[in-house]
Amino acid sequence: MSVDDETRFRPKPGRIRSDTPRTGKTKSFFTQAKKIARQHSNRPSRSSLRSSPRPGSSTGAKAGKASRIPRGPGVQRGRGAAFARARTLSGGWRHSAPGMRRVVVKTRYVQNAGKNGKAAAHLRYIQRDGTSRDGECGQLYSATEDRADGDAFLERGKEDPRQFRFIISPEDGADLTDLTDLTAYTRNLMSQIEADLGTKLDWVAVNHHDTGHPHVHVIVRGKDDLGENLVINGDYLANGIRERASELTTLELGAMTEIEQTRKLSAEIDQDRFTRIDRAMTEEANDRFLDLRHAPADPKRQFNRTLRLRRLAKLEKMGLRPSTRPACGS
Repeated sequence: MSVDDETRFRPKPGRIRSDTPRTGKTKSFFTQAKKIARQHSNRPSRSSLRSSPRPGSSTGAKAGKASRIPRGPGVQRGRGAAFARARTLSGGWRHSAPGMRRVVVKTRYVQNAGKNGKAAAHLRYIQRDGTSRDGECGQLYSATEDRADGDAFLERGKEDPRQFRFIISPEDGADLTDLTDLTAYTRNLMSQIEADLGTKLDWVAVNHHDTGHPHVHVIVRGKDDLGENLVINGDYLANGIRERASELTTLELGAMTEIEQTRKLSAEIDQDRFTRIDRAMTEEANDRFLDLRHAPADPKRQFNRTLRLRRLAKLEKMGLRPSTRPACGS
């Protein structure tokens, strides 16, 4: 053996350890990655499946009952949960992004609609006379058919545990209808919803032009593309569809300009409903009082102050605001 062999440094790498005290078994990078992936998906982990109690056991009844306790409006379960978490939609969405166009979306689901006749009644209602642009009956369509068969849709969904119903009404629906086909808009939106939910949907829709705002009635079966019961995350139903619809409307019409925003806010002054001006005043009020006595120098803030004063005058006429000191609201 040479002298070089005796003095040569031969490193022997060991396992990488954390500087923090060990509280349990060290997890590999792959294990930690799988855990993070499960947290952002809708599938339960294997450990949760192994730890689930067997049917009929005494502890299983208690554990099963406890597992059904909801933790917030659909945060933990249902398709679309990952999208709701990524967009932090659990607290609601207020169309606060600059230039985003507003869309009103109403969602609901009906239990056993195919068995009690509610599905057929609702289908007749949305196809009633006078709802189309030319005043005729509403035309039922689907993702691939311009004239969908309503009876066939009812037959496919007669055993579904639930039926989902959406009403989608863009604030600029009239402009959207003039620029593009409302049917194409609905198909693009439903395609995006399918991507968020991770499944194909069996749906039909009817466009309505019988009000000042063109809108769409959409009916979705309660089964996914594998024939399993379709469970949609509560936050996605409440806010996710509206966000997707707003993004699509903004893409079609372009971002809303400041002049459009000013015009729409001014139109809300005399509305007999809870408006964006009311919401802004509620957030700005200090101990239920809003001080508007001092006119700001900034032109935009001057406009906002004028909006609030005129809205307060409207609320006072409606008997919703007591008369207080000048330029003060409660």
